[in-house]
Amino acid sequence: MKFVAVTACTVGVAHTFMAAEVLEKEAKKLGYEIKVETQGANGIDNRLTQEEIDSADACIFAVDTAVTEPERFDNAVVLECKVKDAIKKPKKIFEKLEKALQANS
Repeated sequence: MKFVAVTACTVGVAHTFMAAEVLEKEAKKLGYEIKVETQGANGIDNRLTQEEIDSADACIFAVDTAVTEPERFDNAVVLECKVKDAIKKPKKIFEKLEKALQANS
């Protein structure tokens, strides 16, 4: 499976990047492909292209604040969670995505 994600905490520093790293590691461990966009204090890093968003099976919003330019994800299957959940429970996030995708197929 192929996923994209956006991580953003209220301060936009440490937790934003910790969540991105944990999601990337868990996806790799599970055999999934993922690209994570971070929306931090310095703006958007590792910006997802519309093609990447459209070709992904689903999107994870691990956020504690509003996603910048959310309209890019209008046609995507999106699972939203708190940043702390992405850091502490990444496997559960991917399990929820798998169930949601199975229900939509």
